Amino acid sequence: MKLQLALCAALSGITTFSIAAVSPEEAKQLGNELTLFGATKAGNAEGTIPAYEGGLTTAPADFKPDSGFWADPFRDEKPLYRIDASNADQYADKLSDGQKHLLKKNPETWYMDVYPTHRTAAYPENVMEATVRNATACKTYNDGLSIEPACRGGLPFPIPKTGNEVMWNQLLRYKNGPTATTTTSSNSWVIDSNGTITKAAEQATFEEFPYYQTDRDDRDPEMYARVFSLNKQPARRAGEVTGISDYLDPTKKPRRAWSYTPGQRRVKLAPEFAYDTPVASQGGVTLFDELQMFAGMQDRFDFKLVGKREMFIPYNAYKFNFEADQMDQFSDHHANPKYERWELHRVYVVEATLKPGMRHVYSKRHYYLDEDTFGAGLYDAWDQDGNLYRSMFLSGVQLYDKQIPYAVKNVIYDFNKGMYGVINDGLKGGFKIPKEALPERQMNAEAIVSRITQR
Repeated sequence: MKLQLALCAALSGITTFSIAAVSPEEAKQLGNELTLFGATKAGNAEGTIPAYEGGLTTAPADFKPDSGFWADPFRDEKPLYRIDASNADQYADKLSDGQKHLLKKNPETWYMDVYPTHRTAAYPENVMEATVRNATACKTYNDGLSIEPACRGGLPFPIPKTGNEVMWNQLLRYKNGPTATTTTSSNSWVIDSNGTITKAAEQATFEEFPYYQTDRDDRDPEMYARVFSLNKQPARRAGEVTGISDYLDPTKKPRRAWSYTPGQRRVKLAPEFAYDTPVASQGGVTLFDELQMFAGMQDRFDFKLVGKREMFIPYNAYKFNFEADQMDQFSDHHANPKYERWELHRVYVVEATLKPGMRHVYSKRHYYLDEDTFGAGLYDAWDQDGNLYRSMFLSGVQLYDKQIPYAVKNVIYDFNKGMYGVINDGLKGGFKIPKEALPERQMNAEAIVSRITQR
């Protein structure tokens, strides 16, 4: 009996073990061969990826502050070359499976214009200071599923050692500043296999990261992010409100999701807003745990850090985010490639494999995350039969006046159904950064619904 108890205790320790932060000696790389946020500072040997020199913090002359739109500082650049079906093999080592699939299936219409690489990511000084501190202080526990509230204020793992740590960097990437990001018209579009364009939803949205609001004492230190959205279209769903809050220890505080429908006139908890539940407001082309590439808890997959590699990712995509003609951004079977901008960047590669006994529509996933932002990048997912199911291209821009690397708008392809979606499209209303965060008393579900429904 004693042996059994000892074994149970040992197994219990295994399921909750902590992974230590990097040593002070390793952390000395930050600011030297590594940037303060952990990326390789030097360029590559071929000169096709430049050295990091501080990012982009100067606005172009035609930028209009607080307009919700950021002018393209690289508007006059021409592509270095074009990748299409005829030369894709030449660049195969720098392409994802999703990119290869699109090139093969659409040889006459889809291509990738590759532009000069610009390492534009820049962060506020206080975020960099917190990131350097986190290098030796922040660690995961519960088998990588949780991190400590003490990590707040910066990237938790500037020198990641595990796949879970890279995914935490992705979840906690700096993209909203110390307040929030709002939109009055965030659109999700679905294009079916016949090329028919449907607006799945038009929403007013609010997203904030309490994880970076370290100067406030009215926030739950365990909460790292929350978002709510008001449906404006289609008419049958107008007035619906949804909200999601996520926590640093989801084993103790799981995702809190809720919804409000005008017909019922009450707020209801919505635990189904997680994992492989399709997102109705995005036409079902996206799952809840692949919002902006990954969202939620990491418990159903084993996340393995494969390493780094150079890949073509959607980067400095100002035209796609802020200047495209809204209806011209679509083609029958893919996004209009004339609005896409591809650059060569180093990415972290994480392979996620479904754990034995766990349920999910995917058996395997690959994440390719930009080393400078942990946001912009690529994502592929395979079904239970090993067939490529979905791929996502998450585009990034630098909000140069705010020192925010922003990656939200994406294109996601469902290869099983032959359809795709353009998600978080802000071309109509733009993205705004409020000057001040709302007080906590205005952030609970009832207060949000009351404020919205009284407009």
